[in-house]
Amino acid sequence: MIVLGFESSCDETGVALVCTEQGLLAHALHTQVAMHAAYGGVVPELASRDHVRRVIPLTRAVLAEAGLSLQDVGAVAYTAGPGLAGALLVGASVAQSLAWSLNLPAIAIHHLEGHLLSPRLADPCPEFPFVALLVSGGHTQLMRVDDVGQYSLLGETMDDAAGEAFDKTAKLLGLGYPGGPALARLAEQGNAQAIQLPRPMLHSGSLDFSFSGLKTAVLTRLKTAQAQPRVSDTLAADLAAATQEAIVDVLVAKSVSALDQTGLKRLVVAGGVGANQLLRSKLALALNKRRAEAFFPPLELCTDNGAMIAFAAAQRISRGLVDLTDQQHGFDVRPRWDLATI
Repeated sequence: MIVLGFESSCDETGVALVCTEQGLLAHALHTQVAMHAAYGGVVPELASRDHVRRVIPLTRAVLAEAGLSLQDVGAVAYTAGPGLAGALLVGASVAQSLAWSLNLPAIAIHHLEGHLLSPRLADPCPEFPFVALLVSGGHTQLMRVDDVGQYSLLGETMDDAAGEAFDKTAKLLGLGYPGGPALARLAEQGNAQAIQLPRPMLHSGSLDFSFSGLKTAVLTRLKTAQAQPRVSDTLAADLAAATQEAIVDVLVAKSVSALDQTGLKRLVVAGGVGANQLLRSKLALALNKRRAEAFFPPLELCTDNGAMIAFAAAQRISRGLVDLTDQQHGFDVRPRWDLATI
């Protein structure tokens, strides 16, 4: 069966076609980064309006790339939450309208489930069970994944997520939006050992995270430096490098602890922070010492995208977790939605 998937939870419009037997057939993505950069962050109303403009042209492009038509589609999937309410409603309404017009089932997908399963689009594909480190936007969680739809929370952030720590530190350093990639680029020029920053909850004994104190430590260091005429380029680069190192050290240590506690040997990393090269290299090194494996989605699928939504729906269909006879097309979106409740 071919699934047409829509992602519109925040500032990326994604559309994709996934076959339950053949995998990803085609996908297209439009990012709103340039539009939101002028405001230093995502403006929800602008995000929603841009999704409206992009979703139909992207759908046509994906169908053309795959050499298919809407009549070849067997199901339609969309992100129902969590995310920005207005943005979610764009993808949900388009998906439900198409499903109704084509007499197809419409499948509501949890955004984080899409991220969680996206590394299974890669080769090699991680087998169940595994531990997943979800580092996407405002989410930092460790999950035990026994199968599609079988998720157990092991630990989560108590305040700021890792992605928020990247973004907020970048803003303090005047790096603009999006902050995470900008901070990682600046970190390449810095010396992470030049400045000592805390590793919050590193030795807490739990699998929970906390990153708000790290941001405060950076702010304190900057206030001290601001007694000088200007913050030097060297200091900014060193702070970027030290911040990245601190965040990565915590993520790696907690991930290794999760593997030790569960006795599993596979770690899946998903979400936008999963594209960070330092995180990838340090995790690979730490897991290799324990004869464990790390799996990442392709770089192009680390950020929000339609492929992960269509793929999550396809996986649910393959396991009989979707009622394909359900033709009810009333819908709602869930800006807040606990993954453990799906």
